[in-house]
Amino acid sequence: MPETNPLLHPTRPFTLMGVLNVTPDSFSDGGRYADPSLAIERGLALRALGADWVDVGGESTRPGSEPVGAEEELRRILPVVQSLVAQGVPVSIDTYRASVAEAAVGAGAGLVNDISAFSDPAMAPLVARAGVAALLMHMQGSPKNMQKSPHYSDVVLEVRAFLAGRLEAAERQGVPRARLGVDPGIGFGKSIEHNLALLGRLRELTDLGAPVAVGVSRKSFLGAITGNPDPGGRLAASLSAAVCAYQQGARLFRVHDLKETRDALMAAEAVKSHDPRSAD
Repeated sequence: MPETNPLLHPTRPFTLMGVLNVTPDSFSDGGRYADPSLAIERGLALRALGADWVDVGGESTRPGSEPVGAEEELRRILPVVQSLVAQGVPVSIDTYRASVAEAAVGAGAGLVNDISAFSDPAMAPLVARAGVAALLMHMQGSPKNMQKSPHYSDVVLEVRAFLAGRLEAAERQGVPRARLGVDPGIGFGKSIEHNLALLGRLRELTDLGAPVAVGVSRKSFLGAITGNPDPGGRLAASLSAAVCAYQQGARLFRVHDLKETRDALMAAEAVKSHDPRSAD
């Protein structure tokens, strides 16, 4: 039998990653969980609400954000990762630095969520050696400059080609495709139209041999569409976008609102299972 991808829920047709930003400046909840005790409490709550992975990040990647050093990133994330793992929570580490990933994996994290798709040359060998899972994301530019003037001839074809290439590179360095997932990077070097094109044609990424993840929760393009400047007020738009992505083949969802997203996707799956035209 083929190896089951550890990114995926063993029985449910979708997987939920709960967002836990231990930063002072993330776009939605920056500063709320900067204190380790509050972050740990939030991580446990996310797990109780249905998170299959709690995705811990120590550096904001919102548009225009400034990078922090590896030492500061480690200071923020390590006590949180250690405590959550000790309490039985499956932890993902949101980092593009191999040194940070190595410390988090050493503390028990089972998934590396890399927005740079292994741009650090030490990352793929680390993931291969540790035997953990990884998510490879597309981003044009860096968080500091990615939204200044994103440009593509065909965003879907270009993102697909990039992700295909990164999957092949990871395999060459010893990471089996059965432990990898791909993320088109909604909002990471994309205009509103680029984001919508990716979501509308997401199925074109599903034949890469790796499950597709999306992060649409509370993002600014949803605020632009609905006219809502408050990230916390974008729940309905976030749920709608998640369901649309699910219908297009996405199977992993990085979200802030766990229970609501789970319920929306459960309803979408119930309807889908009664559609005789549904192929998967």
